[in-house]
Amino acid sequence: MLNAMQLSRHTEISTQKEFTAFKLIENELSLVKRLINKQLTDSSGPAGQLVEKLNICGGKMLRPGLVLLSYQAAYDAMHKLDMQHSKPDTDILIRIAAIVEMIHIATLLHDDVIDDGQRRRGAPTINSLYGNESAVLLGDFLLSRVFGMCANLQPQVINIIAAATARICEGELRQLSRGQEWGLEESEYIDIITEKSAVLFSACCRLGAFSAGADEKHSKLLSDFGMNLGVAFQIADDLLDITGDESKTGKTLGSDINKNKPTLAVIHLLKTIEGARRNLLIERLNTDRENKKELAKLLDQYGSFEYARRCADGYIAKAKELLAGLKESDARNALTETAQFAACRAN
Repeated sequence: MLNAMQLSRHTEISTQKEFTAFKLIENELSLVKRLINKQLTDSSGPAGQLVEKLNICGGKMLRPGLVLLSYQAAYDAMHKLDMQHSKPDTDILIRIAAIVEMIHIATLLHDDVIDDGQRRRGAPTINSLYGNESAVLLGDFLLSRVFGMCANLQPQVINIIAAATARICEGELRQLSRGQEWGLEESEYIDIITEKSAVLFSACCRLGAFSAGADEKHSKLLSDFGMNLGVAFQIADDLLDITGDESKTGKTLGSDINKNKPTLAVIHLLKTIEGARRNLLIERLNTDRENKKELAKLLDQYGSFEYARRCADGYIAKAKELLAGLKESDARNALTETAQFAACRAN
């Protein structure tokens, strides 16, 4: 078993490995980035000035990548079944991929306000530079652009996007309402991260499948793949919040503990220890929230890190099993590699 220091180092190394799964769609992702930049830099005035400070496409573009890969994997599966289908307008597919990334960026802007984040994607956050009001309004500005980009999309596509966005907000509100509730059950935690994070992964995969003309069987398969991937990704992200190095991850860490958010490893720890020691730990969680090193030692000592990693691995295994229902293709292999990337973040 890795101790806390080894876990931190191992996790950082995993996140630094080159992410090669999206080589297959790098040209399309370039178009997505170009469209996002165009949508956000066309604005003059304060919004345009703030956008210039954003590292808009500094992430791995995981969500738009899932749209594009799921589209290709579903298209290949339909071809295998000799179903009548035609490729969508490339501009529409790129627009859908850009929309989900812009929604994600908007949620990051709002999250940094909620968590008092100081760094994101290796750069100072908007709220740290210009205040919470500017960050919230800039997030709203991104969402207003999304509304415009949804015009003329098929109603089914708009419904998927709208439903996912609403569920993200519901998940965030649910987590906020359960803060400092150290008796939170594991099932409730999974429900929260499903809503606030995994639903967008799932929506991305469903949007790709729908765009390819996939039948309900393949659409659900890819949607479920995205959901399992998203849950694993968030469990891993919560582990990084405790074990990671901000200079490696490029974002403010420790916000879950600082904001009294019970995460899976902490829930396991509180279920494992008993009596006076448990009460003392809760008291310290409520008052001494900055001491991540001591918490990490306890989480390692009681096997809580290992438990959370196993849970993440279990969701990744489910995601990979689902992909077995698709025709083997480069796109399916890339989705498998994407799932493996999420697993590495937790291990």
